[in-house]
Order: sequence, then C-alpha cells, then structure tokens
Amino acid sequence: MELVFLGILILLMVMALTSGFPVAFSLPGSAILTIALAALAGHVFEGDTSAYFAQDGPLQWLSAGVTNFRSLYWDVERDTLIAIPLFVFMGIMLQRSKIAEDLLVTMAQLFGPIPGGLGISVVFVGALLAATTGIVGATVIAMGLISLPAMLRSNYSKPLATGTICASGTLGQIIPPSIVLIILADQLSSAADQASTMRKAAYKAATGEFQMPSEFDITSASAGDMFMGAFIPGLVLVGLYMAYILISAIIRPETAPPVHREGKLDRSFLLNVFLALVPPLTLIFAVLGSIIMGIATVNQAGAIGAIGAMIMGGYRLTSGQRGAYRPAILAIISIVGIGVVLSFFDINIKNIQGPDDVLGIAIASVAVVGLLISVVWSGWRAYRIDNTLNGVMIETAKTTSMVFIILIGAAMLTSAFRAFGGEELVKEFLTGLPGGFWTQFIVVMLVIFVLGFFLDFIEIAVVVVPIVAPILLADPSANITAVWLGVMVGLNIQTSFLTPPFGFALFYLRGVAPPSVKTTDIYKGAAAFIALQLLGLTIAGLFPSLVNYLPNRTYLTSETAPPPMNPRLQACLEDYVFGQYDNNGDAIRANIERMRGLDLGILPESYQQDLGTSLDQAAATFALVEDIRRTDAELLAYQPEYRPLHQQVRKLQTDARDLEEEITEREQTFTRTSRSSEPVQAQLDRIQAEVDALKNHQAELLASIPAEWDSAHEGLTALSDARKKAINDYRRNVDGAYEPIAELKLLIGQAQPLAALAPQIEALRPVIADDPPEQAMETIKLAEDALGELDGISKIKSSLSRARRALKDDEPDRAKAESELDKALSLYQEEVSWRQQAEGKILPALNEYDATIRDSIGLRMQTRLTTTQAEEIAACQSIHRDISLNF
Repeated sequence: MELVFLGILILLMVMALTSGFPVAFSLPGSAILTIALAALAGHVFEGDTSAYFAQDGPLQWLSAGVTNFRSLYWDVERDTLIAIPLFVFMGIMLQRSKIAEDLLVTMAQLFGPIPGGLGISVVFVGALLAATTGIVGATVIAMGLISLPAMLRSNYSKPLATGTICASGTLGQIIPPSIVLIILADQLSSAADQASTMRKAAYKAATGEFQMPSEFDITSASAGDMFMGAFIPGLVLVGLYMAYILISAIIRPETAPPVHREGKLDRSFLLNVFLALVPPLTLIFAVLGSIIMGIATVNQAGAIGAIGAMIMGGYRLTSGQRGAYRPAILAIISIVGIGVVLSFFDINIKNIQGPDDVLGIAIASVAVVGLLISVVWSGWRAYRIDNTLNGVMIETAKTTSMVFIILIGAAMLTSAFRAFGGEELVKEFLTGLPGGFWTQFIVVMLVIFVLGFFLDFIEIAVVVVPIVAPILLADPSANITAVWLGVMVGLNIQTSFLTPPFGFALFYLRGVAPPSVKTTDIYKGAAAFIALQLLGLTIAGLFPSLVNYLPNRTYLTSETAPPPMNPRLQACLEDYVFGQYDNNGDAIRANIERMRGLDLGILPESYQQDLGTSLDQAAATFALVEDIRRTDAELLAYQPEYRPLHQQVRKLQTDARDLEEEITEREQTFTRTSRSSEPVQAQLDRIQAEVDALKNHQAELLASIPAEWDSAHEGLTALSDARKKAINDYRRNVDGAYEPIAELKLLIGQAQPLAALAPQIEALRPVIADDPPEQAMETIKLAEDALGELDGISKIKSSLSRARRALKDDEPDRAKAESELDKALSLYQEEVSWRQQAEGKILPALNEYDATIRDSIGLRMQTRLTTTQAEEIAACQSIHRDISLNF
C-alpha cells in the first residue's frame, strides 16, 4: 500500500503544479494531504495509523520536514543561504538602475560591424549580466526590449535573434554568482553527508573495518566551490553560443548580417564603452575574484556585490547631473586608502605598539568613514530617485521569501516521499540498472531534463536533487565530486528556461516581442541553443577537470591549504614526486654522494649518526619507488579480469544485506502483531510466509556466489596489501630521510640568536651568588624562557631549571645552583661552538642539498605546497578515479 500512497503524493504534486497553484504551497500541501490520507486509511482498515508507512508514523513524518529544515538552517554554521538576498539585491539594483541597458546599447555598437556582431554582443552582455545580476527574467526582458528591435531592423533571422536573447538570458543560472548554484550547494552539502554515511557503511560491510580511509570519503561542495566549478563551464557555454552565431553568419550571411555603426570611433564613443564596461567588470572581479583568491567567503562576496551595486546605481541614476560620480570617486579613494594602509601597517587596535600603529589606525578610520559616507550617499540617491531603493528591497524580500518557503515545502515533500519508501524505491531502481554509475547518471539527467519542460529550476533543485544525489555520490565506481554533480545538474536545469511549454525565458521574451515575431519563431530559435546547452553538458561530463580544477587549485593555494602530509593528497602528490625522481634523479643522487663526502666531524656524534642514516634512507628512496611501481603494475594487471567478478559478488552481497533488513522488519512486525490484544492468525501466517520466502531468496543469492570468489578476492587482497606495504615503506623512508636535514638546518640557523644569549646566561653567576633567592629564581626563569625560543637546547634548560630549583628550598643551596650553572654554561659553550663552526662549513652544503630534495624526498614534510605544485596536484585531483575495488 505504501506504493499507492507514493503515487498519490506524486499525482497531487503534479496536479497542483500544472494547475498553476503556487509552488510554495503545492509541495507541503501534497505532503500533508497524502500523509493524512495514509494515516486515515491505516486507522480505518488496519486499526493502526502507521500501517501504510514504510516506517514510523504520521506525526513523525509531518514534523520531520520542519525538523530537518530547522536542523539544517537554524545551525549557525550553515550560513550558505545568507548569500541569496545579497546577490538578489545586487542583481535587482543593477537592473533597476539601467546599467544593463547601457551595456546592451554600447556593446551592440562595438560588436555590430562584424558578421553576427549584434548576436555576439547580446551573448557577451548576457554573460556580464549573468556575473552581476543573475536574474533571468530581468535580463531577457531588457535584451528583448533593447536588442530584439535592433536585430530585427538589421534583418536578423527571427529564430536566431530570439534564441540568442533567450539563451543569453539563462546564462545567469550557471555563471556565478547564481541563486541556483547556492541552492544546489546547500542541497548537495546534505546529500554529501548522507552519501558519506552510505559509503562508510558499504566499506565496513565489505572489509569489516570500522574506519574508512579519509581518501575514500566524499568530496563535498560549498557555495564558493560551486561558483568556481561552474565558472569555466559557463565560459564554455558562452563560447559555444558565440561560435554558433558566428558560424551561422558566415555560412548564411542573411541570418545575421553585420551592422555598421553610424558615427566615428572617436574619444566620446570609447569613453562610453569604458564607462559602460569597466564598472560591471570591476564588480565581477571584486565579487568572484575575492572568492577565487580566498579573500572573502561567498556571503562576504555577496555583501561586496550589494554595496558595489548600490554605489554603481547611485551614479547611474544621476547620470548627466553635476557631481554624479562623487560618491563613486569617494568610494574608490577610500578603498585605495584602506588597501595602502593594509600594505604598510599592521592594523590591530588591541595591540597598538607605537606612533606608527596610531597613524595607520587613524588613516584607516578616515578611509572607512569615507567609504561609509559614499555608501549612505549612494543609498540616499537610490531612495530619493524614482523610489528605486524601496522597489529593490521589496523585490529582494519577495524573491528571498519565495526561495525559503519553497525550501520548507520541499523539506516536507521529501520527508513524505521517504515516509512511503520512495527513496528506497529510487535507490533500488537506479542500482538495479545495468551499466553501473553512468547508466544511473544518464537516467537521472534525462529525468531532470524532462522535468525541465514542466517545473522551475528551484523545484527540481530542492525536490529531485536530495533524492538522487546521495545515491550517485555514494557510488565508488565513479567517485565523483559533489561540485561536479552540482554543476552538471545546474547545466541541465538551465535548459528548463528554454524548453516549451513552460520555459520561463520563452514567456518573458514573448511578453515583450513585437507581434511580427511568432511564438514558433521563439521555439525554433530556442531549440538550437538547447542543443548547445546539451553539448556543453556533455563536454563538462567528459572532461570533469573543467569543473573540478578551479575549486581544487583555489583550495590548495589558499591560506587554509592543507599541508602536503594530508592523506587525501598522497596519491597525486606521489604522482608528482615520482615525476621529479624521473627528471632529477641523477642530480638527487649526486647531491647525496656529495653530502656523504662532507666532513661532519664538527657535529655532535648523535647528529652525525642521524645525518648518515638520513643519507642512507635518501639513497634507498629510488629502490622503494620501483617497488611501488612494480606492485602497482601487478595490481593493475590483475584488476581487469577480477573486476567483473568483484562487481557481481558485491551486487549479490548487497542484495542479500537488503533482504536481511527486510527480514528484520517483517520479524519485528510479526512480534508486534503477536503481542497485540487480538492477534489474527491469518495475518501472522502471512507475515511468517513472507519471512520464509525472503530467507529462501537470500540463501539463493548467497549460494549463487561463484566458487572462485574466495581465492580471487584473496589474490586481490594480497596484491593490495603488498602495494600498501610498499607505499608505507616509501613514506616512512622519505620522512626519515628529510626530518634530520630540516632539524639540522634549523639548529645551525639559530647559531647567532643562541650566541647572543651569552651575556644573559653568564650574568646569572653573580645573580645566584648575591641576589635574594626569589629574585634570582625569577632572573633564571627569564633566561630559561629566552632559551625556550630556540631548538635543541633542552639539556641547557634542564641544568638551569635545576639551578633554579636549588634556590627554592627553605635553605637555598647556592653552591648547588652555581654547580648546575657551570654545567649549563659548559653545555651552552659547546652548543654555540659547533653551531657557529657548522654555519660556515656545513650549512651552505646543507642548503644546497635541501634545495635539491625539498620538492621530492622532502615534499611531504613541507608546511604547504608551492603554487606550481598546487596546480599540478589540483589537476591530478580533478580527475575522477574508480575506487570500487576497495569496497
């Protein structure tokens, strides 16, 4: 019966949406009605309101939607959606202040003389507006009112003109900042958590180990990651659109003829181009650049965009008036001033050290006040002129409220879907498809594409994604990232604006197009660009690096980048390092031998031994690398024949575990029914028969496991263990080879700071002899603290500590304290002596050796990757790798 109510749920939702009922009420209304109907039917026919639910009862599922929503969005760490009103405000302010119109007119004049120039200018402006406003309706309407008449007057093909405008308007859904990407990031964050739990359970079931290695975990997605992941695919789409228009104009010149500008290319025209183009580009750089460079979070970048749009709107609304640019100029001067202050001063109001700090804080305060004045000034203009600010705030509140109400409704709908076993049904359907992950993925993409004909992007993002994303992300055979999946869904959802009958971009353009443009012209034009969007989707699917590279690179070059020792970096790090061995192996070996020939007699014996062992380990590195390559080759040679058997057996075992869960459920139902006040024997017999049938089916599945499975799996395990051992031996070896080098460099490099402490330590003798014990102890403690700033002097500190404690007793033992000081001075002089000698005789060779091995043998021990290394490893990590044989 659960399936019946699942069908009722879907039918009610479809009927409500297709009838034009508001989405915000259609989703929760369908859920509430279906849950209530199922509870009523259970009470009437079974005497139990929870009888027709897959698990739990109606009250739990009615509250589950809101509870899940509260757990996600009332958490202070889940602040992803805060960016939505900020970016919406930015977009509406730029649209209301006519900046979009200026761009369209100016770019049309600039690109018009080339074949297809008007169309290319529309795409170019669409991309810029996508990166600033991101609002499809406003963009399509603006371009329909301004560009479409000009294109028709220039004898452009009606399908090409209308298709170009509709498609360019939808770029705001994939080119960041985009509300779609923020919502997808939010949904995928939860989906990644679920997928991680599923993958860990699968790993435990397959291996028996409770802890899954972190490198096998799911790579989640933040809104910033989504923005960066979508950036290059968005540019690919722009390139495809422009190429299509240009090729159409070349092959069929009558469809997109060039339009020559009236007037000269003079200084006035170039100034107009500058004023129309540079401010939006500056805002794009400020918003996206701050995210990409790790300067700001998505929310902070949204605030930057909102303030920037306010200032731009302030001067545009007063265009032509005296002093129109004064707030903008004041803002620029203030920002430059803040930048200069940050470059030359350490601004910390809690740690003012001197007059320089006071001067820096004073200048920064003046600059901040200037920026605040420019923002308030621009806001006042926007408020006073045509009541623009009021309209922008109202539209922002409407849009933001709509998004959040839909999210609440979607949370309730998803809970109802799970209540009737819908999630398990989808999982069983997808995992039962032949062809593995890619078949599942293609089916999901097709479903989303078809839904795009009838549903808006928000409904698809908040209803479909939470159901299918955990299943796709959990699959280790593809091991996709959440960013890649989100961008693929985003590219697919983008087509929903162009697909009839409910493509919103088509409706927007139809509303402003002249009567001479038929609806069929708009549909024909959109069809070509739908094909281009699908081509862009295919390109992003075939080349995941287009999506994954930029987020990975940004992460690995950021201030919070993980050290090279991070387990998730090791596979790619070793690919990079092994290439270094191949290219620079002779130089590394030569430097090892050069270090062996160095006279190390001035070093303490323990350091001589450590350095000798280090050089031996460095020389052994190359043999260990060959061991890894050999075990890799053996494992790779074994996998092709083994993989089909592994997939077959794991599928059987998974099905058997699923049956075990069903058996447990039925047995619990049997127990509850037998303990009821009036148990029905027929019902008990039916449940027992179901349990017996499931057990028989489970036994058949386990019996169908091929006889060669155990030996084949043992063979894989042996090869995998050999590879793990080779890798662990290599990692221990290179860490041991580099650690003494780094330590010795550090100690020798501190020779001068250590020598500089001589007066302070030698001055302790009269202090111990003459000063009161408490004062002497305090002075010795200061010397200990000074030594504590340096490395490798624990013995000296210990002697000083014993000297201090000798003065602590009721009867201070000054003789003992002086004896311990003598020991400390002797150790100190020996330490200073060998370090100063090594500074001139050994440190240069040590530095040269370190420079040779730090990017290979010593890379794991560095604090962070260089930019070049981060780029190489980011490119390596951007490729999806099959890890299913580990499960």
